[in-house]
Amino acid sequence: MSAAIGHNNGPSMEVGHKWRTFQWQKAREAAMPKSIPLMVVKMRVKRARELGLDYKAYAAIRQATGRDILALLFSSNALRVVRANAPQIPMREAEVLNAVQGAQKLALVHRPLDPTAIESANAILDFVGLAPKFTDSWSDMRDHLCGAVQGRKLVGDQVLIIGDTAIERDWSAASKAAGYLEAGRYFGAGV
Repeated sequence: MSAAIGHNNGPSMEVGHKWRTFQWQKAREAAMPKSIPLMVVKMRVKRARELGLDYKAYAAIRQATGRDILALLFSSNALRVVRANAPQIPMREAEVLNAVQGAQKLALVHRPLDPTAIESANAILDFVGLAPKFTDSWSDMRDHLCGAVQGRKLVGDQVLIIGDTAIERDWSAASKAAGYLEAGRYFGAGV
């Protein structure tokens, strides 16, 4: 059944809608385990620590995607690299990145920064490329981000984007990433 022009495809207002919604919620609760085995929790706590994430953030991403995080994608803003004449990541952020295990560390830098200069000054990064332009359309931004992710032999929901601006938050939806985390939360979480 197709909705009429002007219909926003919102919830059905047919008789019994509330009952069906209630039944759906009960069925979903019954399908979800009430608790996670202790061994699984311990493994996930360890994995969160390896990624430099707090457990709550890691668990939420893991539950939403069903996949592990195999790469962290940072913006140049998140890494606090904002001047072309200072391409090195500050020590505090570099220490956090140095502790990351079992995940690629990727960076996309905003123009006029030079990806080659950033990469050569920061051996800790596995890949550095140009960020999408601020003027890119949604589809151009999506294609640019997906190209960077797929070029590293990854799928979007295996990558967690760590940024510092609203535009970088949009990268997550455009690339169908595992999620988005504010740089302050990531670097403040410690390892």
